[in-house]
Amino acid sequence: MRILGVNAVFHDPAAAVVVDGRIVAAAEEERFTRRKHGKAPVPFATWELPEQAAAWCLRQAGLEPSELDAVAYSYDPALVDDTLDGVDSGGWEKLRTLYARRAPAFLRTALPGLDPSVVRFVRHHVAHAASAALAAPFGDCAVLTSDGRGEAESALLGEYRDGKLVELAHQRLPHSLGLTYEAATAHLGFRRSSDEYKVMALASYGSPRFVSELRELVFATGDGGFRTAAVPWEHFAPARGEHAELLPEHADLAASVQRVTEEVLLDLARWLHERTGHPDLALAGGTALNCVANTRLHDESPFERVWVQPAAGDAGTALGAALALAADFGEAVEPMPGADLGRGFDDAELEDWLRRARLPYERPADIAATVARALADDRIVAWFQGRAEFGPRALGRRSLLAHPGRAANLDRLNDVKGREQFRPVAPMVLADRAAELFTRGPLPSPYMLFVHDVAPQWRERIPAVTHVDGTARVQTVESEEEPLLARMLTEFERRTGLPTVVNTSLNTAGRPMVDDPRDALECFGSAPVDLLALGPFAVSRGGGPA
Repeated sequence: MRILGVNAVFHDPAAAVVVDGRIVAAAEEERFTRRKHGKAPVPFATWELPEQAAAWCLRQAGLEPSELDAVAYSYDPALVDDTLDGVDSGGWEKLRTLYARRAPAFLRTALPGLDPSVVRFVRHHVAHAASAALAAPFGDCAVLTSDGRGEAESALLGEYRDGKLVELAHQRLPHSLGLTYEAATAHLGFRRSSDEYKVMALASYGSPRFVSELRELVFATGDGGFRTAAVPWEHFAPARGEHAELLPEHADLAASVQRVTEEVLLDLARWLHERTGHPDLALAGGTALNCVANTRLHDESPFERVWVQPAAGDAGTALGAALALAADFGEAVEPMPGADLGRGFDDAELEDWLRRARLPYERPADIAATVARALADDRIVAWFQGRAEFGPRALGRRSLLAHPGRAANLDRLNDVKGREQFRPVAPMVLADRAAELFTRGPLPSPYMLFVHDVAPQWRERIPAVTHVDGTARVQTVESEEEPLLARMLTEFERRTGLPTVVNTSLNTAGRPMVDDPRDALECFGSAPVDLLALGPFAVSRGGGPA
C-alpha cells in the first residue's frame, strides 16, 4: 500500500509517505515555504495544504500522485460538533469544516493526477495515537494523546492490541489542557499555538504560588478525563504585551500552569495504567512536546518506559494518519527509523551551492575534527548534515553548536538567534557517557523530549547548558547510528575534557529551522556564526582557514 498522509487543518501542515508499512519520508511545509508553522492557526487557513512537502515526499518515494492507494487526511469533518462553535475559532467553525470537507478536491488541484476518491478522513486524535504507538520502538502499548483540540475532543486514552487501537476514554471539548496552556501563552505575551515552549522555559524562573487556585479550575476527574474552566488570568498576573517586561508574577503564573498541567497528565497516566497494565506508554499531541511533563510521567507514573514521537504536535498527524490507514489495511507497520525523514543533499549538490554563492570554502580531511577544533576555540558553528529532522527539535542535522563550558555562550546564542534571554539551550552527548553527566529522566534520549538533572559535579563545568533550575534537555547520540556526530563529540572531549556540546536549532527567531543549502547559507550570512559545516565542506567567517 502506498499512502500519503496530510495534516492541514489547524497549524503545522505536513506530509508523510508510508509504503508497505514502512515510513519513507516526512516533512513540514514550513521548511519549504520558510513561513514559521506553515500558516496561521485560524479557520481561514484550513484550505492551505502542505503542497511542497507532499510533492517532495512523493518524489522521495518515487511515486506519482496517480499511483497512491490512499491519502490519509488527519481530520474528519463529519465528527465536528457544531454546538462547540467558538471554542477556538471565534465563530468560524463552519468555515473550517467546509474547507476540510472539500479537502479531496483541494488535493486533486495541488497534486495533479490524484484520484480524489482515494482520500480518507482519519480522526485527529486517532492520527495522533497512531503516530506514537505504531511508530514506537516497542509493540503493543498504552497510548495517551493530548493537545488543543481535534474535531470534538482534546485527549484520547487507549491501548494497542495486536496492532489495533482500543479506545478507553476521551475528553470532549470544550475541556482542553492544550487550549488552557495556549490561553496562558497568549496572556503572557507570546504567540498561541506557537510559543508554548517559552512558557515551559519561563516556568523555571517562577514559583507555582497560584497552584491551589488553579487546581479548582483545572483538574482530573478520576475517570480518564478532566475539566478546564475559564481561568481569570488577570487575577494572577497582568496581561503582557509582546515585547513588554516580564514580571515575577508572569513567571509565577507560568510555573503554576505548568505544575497543574503535569498533575492532570499524571492522573491520566495512572488511570490508563490501571486499566491496561502495559509497561510501555506512547505519547503524542502538542502537550507531549512538554519535556518537563514528560519527565514527570517517566519518573512518577507506573509505566516503565515512556516514548514520545519526535514530531508529536500536529505535524505528526500526517505520519499518524498514514500509519493508521496502513494498519487498517492490514499492513505490518515498521517502527519509526529515526527523525531524519526530511530532505538531504549529496556532496556534489552542496558544493554546487557553495560555488554559486561564490564563497571561499575548504574540504578538510575530517569535518568532524575541524568542527571540534572550532568549538574548542569557542567559535559558534552552523552544522548542516544529512537528512533534515521531522519535528521541532534540532537533532544534529540542522544545528547550531557551541562550547558548553562558557557560561556566556547561552546569552551569545540567544543573541545570535535573536530570542529571549531566559530561553535555554540543550546539550548533545554520546549515549554511553550521558549517565555520568545527567540524572533523572530516561536515558538514552535521542529526540530531546525529556529533561534531566545535571549532576552537581558537572553544573559548573557545563554552565551554558544548565538551566536555571539545574536541569537540561538532553539529546543522546548513538555512535553506530551517528558516526559523524560521535567523532565530533569524541574529538571535542579530547581537546577540552568535556564530553558534550551545546546544540540548538539552526535558525533565527521567527524563522523555521534551516532545511536546504540556500537556507543554511542565508542564515550563515545574516547571523554572527563563525563556521558553517555544510556536509564535508567548511566555510569560515571572513573567508579565513577553518
